[in-house]
Amino acid sequence: MDLQNFRNLREKCIVRRDIIREFLAELLGTFVLILFGCGSVAQTVLSREKQGENLTIHFGFTLGVMLAVYMAGGVSGGHVNPAVSLAMVVLRKLPLKKFPVYVAAQFLGAFAGSCVVFCLYYDAFTSFANGALIVVGENATAGIFASYPREDLSLLNGFVDQVIGTGALVLCILAIIDKKNIGAPKGMEPLLIGLSILAIGVSMALNCGYPINPARDLGPRLFTAMAGWGLEVFSAGNSWWWVPVVGPMMGGVLGALIYFLMIELHHPEPERNLEDDNSIKDKYELNTVN
Repeated sequence: MDLQNFRNLREKCIVRRDIIREFLAELLGTFVLILFGCGSVAQTVLSREKQGENLTIHFGFTLGVMLAVYMAGGVSGGHVNPAVSLAMVVLRKLPLKKFPVYVAAQFLGAFAGSCVVFCLYYDAFTSFANGALIVVGENATAGIFASYPREDLSLLNGFVDQVIGTGALVLCILAIIDKKNIGAPKGMEPLLIGLSILAIGVSMALNCGYPINPARDLGPRLFTAMAGWGLEVFSAGNSWWWVPVVGPMMGGVLGALIYFLMIELHHPEPERNLEDDNSIKDKYELNTVN
């Protein structure tokens, strides 16, 4: 293939519609998040903590989020989380018409990431607990992909956990990207967002493992239901599945409103240049006279 034919092929393959480019970016970003995040859980669980521990999982999700935002941030903003997308809609930083597109991409990316993690460790799954795919208990593996609550955790406490955790995440994200505040140096935003995940992980993981992302939890849960764990993934934990879906959405909105009302709303307006004002006034008067 000569250079001209390659260029022609490239021109035909380029996606020019912004919404499609953003869809692909969110899908790939969420895929990367699940690949590294759930991959770190799989390595820890399937090795029976010989090649991983809680801190390993925290770093897996921290780096997964960081790399996902680096990958998608320049195209779509790198939300990789429906709760973050909803918060941006509330703050009018994302058009409402794009919200369902972002959410669909995030769920598809999470589902695809789960498939790849399962394929990556397929032999380990078949040898773990004699190949039984168990949802809860000592040899449970469903928790590799989705969250399940502690035995003593009520649905109400779990719901509050998810609202607080996601609210904290959105607060951190808004502070990091707020150029009228201290903000973050250009290109450092994904790193600091990843560190926000680490902070949440080491302080809020006891109850249910800080899913704080409806796509990250429900997408992989759907995969496990289809891959052999069965519908128990939805009934386990007193039908826990809806908590890490609804809770983060409410938490994201709450975090956005708190940041807006307590910080963003009160940013001083930039001072206007008096000479520029006089120049505009002179031009207006001149046009009026003519």
